[in-house]
Amino acid sequence: MCTAATYKTKDFYMGRTLDYEFSYGDEVTVTPRNYPINFRFMGVRNNHFAMIGMAHVADDYPLYYEAFNEKGLGMAGLNFVGNAAYNEPDLRDFNGESNIENVAFFEFIPWILSQCATVDEAKERLKFINLTNTQFNDMFPCANLHWIIADKENCVTVESMSDGLHIYDNPVGVLTNNPPFNIQMFNLNNYMGLSAKQPESNFSDKLEFNRYSRGMGAIGLPGDLSSQSRFVKVAFTKMNSVSGDDEKSSVSQFFHILGSVDQQRPIGPHAGGDDGPAVHADGDLNAHHGPPAEEKTGLKGYCVQQAAIPAFAEPVFMTISRKRSKMRKNLQ
Repeated sequence: MCTAATYKTKDFYMGRTLDYEFSYGDEVTVTPRNYPINFRFMGVRNNHFAMIGMAHVADDYPLYYEAFNEKGLGMAGLNFVGNAAYNEPDLRDFNGESNIENVAFFEFIPWILSQCATVDEAKERLKFINLTNTQFNDMFPCANLHWIIADKENCVTVESMSDGLHIYDNPVGVLTNNPPFNIQMFNLNNYMGLSAKQPESNFSDKLEFNRYSRGMGAIGLPGDLSSQSRFVKVAFTKMNSVSGDDEKSSVSQFFHILGSVDQQRPIGPHAGGDDGPAVHADGDLNAHHGPPAEEKTGLKGYCVQQAAIPAFAEPVFMTISRKRSKMRKNLQ
């Protein structure tokens, strides 16, 4: 049950929830600038941007869930079970007969972030991409995903489906799971009457009404944990959010936005119980990269103090607090 969002005040932020009862062994992962990355069909890339994000590292390869590159472009993959579809590799590329770029679905994040500085550059690369159904290995089945790509100015959603690759401008800067993104956006029409302001009475001029509570303009805002409801709630919460533009205020407010759709255990499609691990709505047990490593007991995310990362060309520090990681340049 994943929810991703962007947030912009003076600076740009991007984060996501990963509300699972277990861990996939993911950890803070840095891919240094120009560190060789071996792509299955596109060869070794040893001239690229640095990246940092959450990944499960297998055989010295970062299977990123989400990441940022040093230029400020972020990308995250979220479950899209039942709708995601990938292609067979188009091997004409090996004979120089086309400019198609075969990229396995698990390589998609490093493929984009290694070479694109902005969403516009990513959209240019997507014109040539063929997302393939190539598995990382036999232990890592194909994950059914769709992706959000964002920078401080623009945001897009990418969905590979049976009828082709869809690239949507994402004006709300939010992504959850099913249904497809165009349906999620159309569904917002059902909530156009919501407001952060107190409501005016349109019920009848023959009755007097009492605005007895704050927040009554948002009566009807979904509160359940389904992916479509989470999309609506985070979009409304984010787009009506007000905070200071300093780092502390911005980060705190962004936590609140993401926290508005946190899954509280054992609320969800299955509570686990004596039947074993839950099979999640919007995904199966192996929906991301590989089998679950260990069960979590409450803390969703990661708690790490400030740590220097000498892998970047400029000094960079990383702060990770619960659900979100954030990079900032050391200005000292």
